[in-house]
Amino acid sequence: MAACLVAQDAPLPSGSVNVNLPKDSPVALFNISTGDSRGTARGAAMVLDLHMSLQLRNISLNRIHGVTLRVVSQEVTLGGKSSVSYPSLNVGPGEVFPVRIDMQLIRPTQVAGGPLVEVNLDGVLFQDLTFYGPDRLNSRRTMTAWELEAQRDREHFKRVLAQAGKEGLRQEMLESRNRQFALPQLDVRMRPAGGRAVTSAALVQERQERFAFLHFPDSPVEPVQGWAQIAGSEARAPSIEVRNKSNRQVKYVELGWVLSDQSGRPYMAGSLPSAGSTFYLPPGQTARVLQESTLKFLSNGQPVNIQRMTGFVSQVEFADGKVWVPNRQDLADGLLQKVMAPSAEEQRLSDLYIRKGLDALVEELKKF
Repeated sequence: MAACLVAQDAPLPSGSVNVNLPKDSPVALFNISTGDSRGTARGAAMVLDLHMSLQLRNISLNRIHGVTLRVVSQEVTLGGKSSVSYPSLNVGPGEVFPVRIDMQLIRPTQVAGGPLVEVNLDGVLFQDLTFYGPDRLNSRRTMTAWELEAQRDREHFKRVLAQAGKEGLRQEMLESRNRQFALPQLDVRMRPAGGRAVTSAALVQERQERFAFLHFPDSPVEPVQGWAQIAGSEARAPSIEVRNKSNRQVKYVELGWVLSDQSGRPYMAGSLPSAGSTFYLPPGQTARVLQESTLKFLSNGQPVNIQRMTGFVSQVEFADGKVWVPNRQDLADGLLQKVMAPSAEEQRLSDLYIRKGLDALVEELKKF
């Protein structure tokens, strides 16, 4: 297959994409279209510009609420693999649903034989939060967190509808859209940590800045102390110590990170996840979550001078696979309202309201 595309820019030939689904998979391939997907030779590599559409059928007895696929042209090549996830699904037994794959992959031209692209199932999340799949991408944790956020936010909008009627729901959707449009944009550039932070190609006085914290009453894990080395718009090696308040073992913690510039304007800097499969946090114990890298922050192309940092626990996974996420009351904090994007489900519902109107939104909420 690869030889067909070496000489020129060309559509992907028939049979160049293989969809691998296990024998006991809860989904089956119903149809596939490679659409406008093309391959272009560039030196010793081939660039695969994928624009594919898959239709999958739910052949299980459970409703499907999330799917993640691994898309691979070459496992060990930089840029040779990626993934696509679809949260907030509501697919009943026997129903067919679409999955789009739009991405670019790199494949060495010397790789011979086999399909150009392999699509593999990494995970399926069901309505009852049970999971199927090899989970090579930690899809179970990610999709479970998305589903918990989706359930949380759908229940919120249902309460608004029950208590304030359609006009109250309309107002809530408009406020959500306004918050989304008002979010400050931040460009984050990362490089491996090493030496002192450097800004504008000149050595800048570096200081150790401590994190302030938001504490959520129902969070099973609390931040204790943390700091990063700051120089202008760069932060090196952020590190936060956390304590397990629960009576269950924790195997993953993710912290949100807000920074403020010299004028006091806040930005969502991103997240700080616990790394690796060796993270272990027994009840009552502490552990450190750190990132061995240097991050540079810009807004509209201009450096953001870091003056203050605030952290909060945004996700916890227990040893048994159960997941905790903040509730709506936790996220109602004024600082987070200014900088934190709403969940994927809230964005989906607000988009539905804009595209199809209030009645369509009400009918969608009734489906769950």
